[in-house]
Amino acid sequence: MNWIQNITKAIQYIENHITDDICIDEISTHAYSSSSHFQLIFHLVTGMPIGEYIRNRRLSLAAQDLLKTNSRIIDIAMRYQYDTQESFSKAFTRFHGVPPSKIRHGKGRVFNPLSVNITVKGGFDMSRKMIDDFYWNDIDGEKDEKLTNVEKYNRIVDWAGKARGQNPNVFDTLTEWVLDDSEWSGEKIAENEQILIQGVFARFKEQNARLREYLKELEPSGVVNAAVFKALDIFDGELSGISHDENYRDTVAKMFADFSTMRERSVRELIAGNKTGPAGTDSVEIFGYINCLKNCDAQVQWALFMPEMVERQQKGFKMDSFEYKKMPAMRFIGREGSDSDNVKTRKKIFSVLDAMDENKSEIDYDVFFIHHYGLGVDVDPGHGFWGRFMKADTPAPEGFIFFDFIPHNDGKAGPPYRSQFAYSVFSGDIDAMHSSEGFDGGAMYDVTRNKILGQGINIPYPFKYWTAEVFLDGCDNYSTAYMFSVEL
Repeated sequence: MNWIQNITKAIQYIENHITDDICIDEISTHAYSSSSHFQLIFHLVTGMPIGEYIRNRRLSLAAQDLLKTNSRIIDIAMRYQYDTQESFSKAFTRFHGVPPSKIRHGKGRVFNPLSVNITVKGGFDMSRKMIDDFYWNDIDGEKDEKLTNVEKYNRIVDWAGKARGQNPNVFDTLTEWVLDDSEWSGEKIAENEQILIQGVFARFKEQNARLREYLKELEPSGVVNAAVFKALDIFDGELSGISHDENYRDTVAKMFADFSTMRERSVRELIAGNKTGPAGTDSVEIFGYINCLKNCDAQVQWALFMPEMVERQQKGFKMDSFEYKKMPAMRFIGREGSDSDNVKTRKKIFSVLDAMDENKSEIDYDVFFIHHYGLGVDVDPGHGFWGRFMKADTPAPEGFIFFDFIPHNDGKAGPPYRSQFAYSVFSGDIDAMHSSEGFDGGAMYDVTRNKILGQGINIPYPFKYWTAEVFLDGCDNYSTAYMFSVEL
């Protein structure tokens, strides 16, 4: 059920209870929304506050009652929830232009129930269409008491997968719209505030609230990946204007406090960021607030559908173990793989490193280390190096290169990298384990990455992103373990 239908249901509820002592909380419940968000959306759609709408309907009907019945004014006042005849008379006079005692046929204002329809035309309506392009979750449509909890959860998982395929492009459209100077002239600021704050941010908060409630109902059955609640918490915090990124934190706070600041191009640039493509991995000069929301939306979806995907991807092999490691400072020493792709050459590399046994680290395996110098994969295809992780500050032999790994983040893109990572070990069919068909970066890469994403752990892409194949039985055998950079 979309938000237009929800407003229609709310209007019908008001009509059915127009003479009752109803409150906005009750109305918003029937619109499947929080009270605050419902009031914002109602005002956005109808052009008036919900309280004003109820008052107009009651005063319109009160005039009809006065004309059609012999009821006393005080009785009609009480019928339409006015405490005194005096307060009713004042409101009635303001609305109709005459006091209740002087109302005559044809003299009273008629305020009919609203019927909500949206026609797409012009700039404002096209922006509204952009909002509807997001793949919103129809929580109420998912509810079916005949389904098992597993089936109910799988419906949510299915939505998450579809949203992951659609929403990134809509976020990029949103970025384009915010950066389009022609859309931000003075007279458009009020409309744009409704579009962005109520139409996008508040609607995502409403969806998150309903999703959280639904998942909480399913949680006791054990089908829900608990990581989704952490992802929802982070997303809701950002949607409330409490940003954790110091690069745009103050700008976001400024926008929420005074939306008119969006007239400034410099403000909108930090809010919008740059387009990051359908996979969210394209390199950008400015990573802005909308980029962050795009990632938060993805984290919720990943937490829902990634665990099932990880299981499906393990065909012919399995993940024996998976853990996160925080290491002290260390140094990778090795040589680039271009002239080291045959086993004989590789063994010469490791024979040199074998002689440095006193400098070995806890990760004492042959590895193939891959990184992009802090750049996105759309800019740098990656560099691979055969070598080992050694103790920090170990001197590199002649002809070898080194990269440092440190526990903290120095805030710069590229090396030194962080000495924390996910570590997975596999067994089974070697060919299946090293399959690349249908995978982004090979089977072990995909399964490890997707395990991380399904647990809500951040991968520091692209700034501190690196991976490594681990050869537990030496470089002359196949790799059977994988290291993947994370932020813990």
